[in-house]
Amino acid sequence: MALFGTIEWATAFMEAINSSKPYEDAATTWEGDFYFIIEPGGSLKEPGYVYVDLWHGKCRKVDVVTEATKDKYKPEFVLQASVPTWRKVAEKKVDPIQAIVTRQLKLTGNMGKVLRAVKAAQELVTCVTMVKNEYPE
Repeated sequence: MALFGTIEWATAFMEAINSSKPYEDAATTWEGDFYFIIEPGGSLKEPGYVYVDLWHGKCRKVDVVTEATKDKYKPEFVLQASVPTWRKVAEKKVDPIQAIVTRQLKLTGNMGKVLRAVKAAQELVTCVTMVKNEYPE
């Protein structure tokens, strides 16, 4: 079991993405990378940054960086939320697009591009559910 936001978690997430035929089919034209930022709170004293590079239905790379090294990547998109919000999305208690529209997930980047890829976003969340993880409290 991997702790959400760690490199072990990110690697398991990449493996889930790359083994998902539904995600591959839904994201055949998607090109874009992300920072998933986990806001500080509880035991997290500083933000966590998970870098995810998605390209035509596959994940080409993941990485985890710190606040001090966040300039390592310049992703096209940034999604930011608290641990409880990430957990609600991961457990499919809230749809990722709904979470963006209601600002539970804060998106930086081209909203139109994301909204044209709703099925891919939903399949990406399905990939998250395939990762056995625990959440920092």
